[in-house]
Amino acid sequence: MWWGRPVRIGACSRAARRVAAAVAVAGLACAGAACSPSPRAPGPAVTGSGATGGPPSAPATSAADPMRALAAGLTDEQLVGAVLMPTINLGDPAAVSAALVRDHHVGGVILMGSPPAGADQVETVRALTKALHGAADTPGDLPLLVGIDQEYGFVTRVTSGITQLPSAMAFGAAARPDLTEAAWRAVAAELLALGVNLDFAPTADVLGSAANKVIGSRSYGSDPKAVAAQVAAVTRGLQGAGVAASVKHFPGHGRTATDSHTDLPLLKQSRAALGAGDLPPFQAGIDAGAWLVMSGHLEVAAIDRGRPASFSSKVLNGLLRKQLGFTGAVVTDALNMAPAQRWAPGEAAVRALLAGNDLLLMPPDLGAAQRGLLDALRGGRLPRERLLDAATRVLTVRSKVAPAGGSGLDAVGSSPNRAAAARVAAASITVLKGSCEPPLVRGPVRVTAADGREDKAALLAAALKRAGVAASVGRRSDKPGRSTIVHLVGYGDGPADLHPAAAVTVAMDTPFILARASSPVRMATYSSTPVALEALADVLAGKAAAPGRSPVAVAGLARSSCAAQ
Repeated sequence: MWWGRPVRIGACSRAARRVAAAVAVAGLACAGAACSPSPRAPGPAVTGSGATGGPPSAPATSAADPMRALAAGLTDEQLVGAVLMPTINLGDPAAVSAALVRDHHVGGVILMGSPPAGADQVETVRALTKALHGAADTPGDLPLLVGIDQEYGFVTRVTSGITQLPSAMAFGAAARPDLTEAAWRAVAAELLALGVNLDFAPTADVLGSAANKVIGSRSYGSDPKAVAAQVAAVTRGLQGAGVAASVKHFPGHGRTATDSHTDLPLLKQSRAALGAGDLPPFQAGIDAGAWLVMSGHLEVAAIDRGRPASFSSKVLNGLLRKQLGFTGAVVTDALNMAPAQRWAPGEAAVRALLAGNDLLLMPPDLGAAQRGLLDALRGGRLPRERLLDAATRVLTVRSKVAPAGGSGLDAVGSSPNRAAAARVAAASITVLKGSCEPPLVRGPVRVTAADGREDKAALLAAALKRAGVAASVGRRSDKPGRSTIVHLVGYGDGPADLHPAAAVTVAMDTPFILARASSPVRMATYSSTPVALEALADVLAGKAAAPGRSPVAVAGLARSSCAAQ
């Protein structure tokens, strides 16, 4: 069914069919004594400094919910597997990855790494996900969750053959939630065609300063209300097409410069400041119906000092569920990150579930995590009801996603989808300093770039030629002469990468570096995708306006020299 003829059913009818199937399977599975609840009396949840503390997790659903009935019919191994989401490397053989899914009964996987060099990325990913779905343990005919970090911008796994959206910050500069929703709905259809039904997006982190490099242009900006509107739009776009959204990194990674991959960031703000400055985008995602929220490896001083939020019941059950009203599945940030590796893999898995997570992402040792959960379940430390709640929420997400691969590859990289991305890019182009009178440049133009970005310079030069401007690719050592120099800088570039004689400097990532440039005209695209550079060329050539407004403040510069302030 998955790779057969196109399946075109609405979300309601799709869910209804899966619920009916689940009811039937649950009824059959629990007809005999073998399916009755385990006679073991569950032990109490461990609390205090040794575990999670805070309020207990509320039940996921009523006992009458077919997803809970389905979870109750699973074996211990299946129940544990249902809450595990290990890594599948895009470069590994499909048969090896399929065996991992089959042998561990996992409820989901995340695609990481890169396809083999020179391989067709679309065909490689499609072949891999076909094998994964075929090997999955599918209670109630529910699809395996196949997730990916396809945020676009500098966090993008599949980089060729599909439509590339600009970065989150470009969406923030465009400030057009209608365009945001349409663009994300378009790429969601492409992800489904590749066999992916869960995207770990949107990033709901409100950016606090230029020092935050780990989030950077992954954020929609520094204004909580504006970020909230974008998060809601992305959530609607993804899930409207049947791809699960995962709003991250709760309760907000934007106001710390520490990288949670390598250390535990401390959020020092008060509870009131957290509520006013960090939580609104998460609330917007929840109100938009997000099926998942990702817990961040972040220490929240105002709520649970000394413990990562991803291991804190006070944060996950007290704040996220009871105060923000989230009823979907909570997925951990990667458990192979440093703050989670203070415990052994099995212990971390148990603690994460007891804290209120439902899906355990990227355990560093899948076998050890599985054994730890089984031992805790059978020994009474992990109450069966807690594991049932978690599995029920995960199965519920699986019941909602659209059939992966059912629509074929016709949508992948299609003209309508590229046009949706181009509309966002055109709306995001920002002039932060200089005249907006068209054209911004006159030929001949030499396009230079920071080292390693020569391909982007070539793309812009070609786009300028199509726009009617004589242009060529130069070197950063070039002097102006008779040519106007347009210089490009991007992700990770610093002051040493600027061109002191450039007439125009363009930031293709966060715009903060523009404060150090000396060009009379300073612009931002926030992204280096082909559609972003096409839109830039049109503005430079005077064929289009620059309607964008920087979603973050840049020292000494206006949010826009062109758009209304």
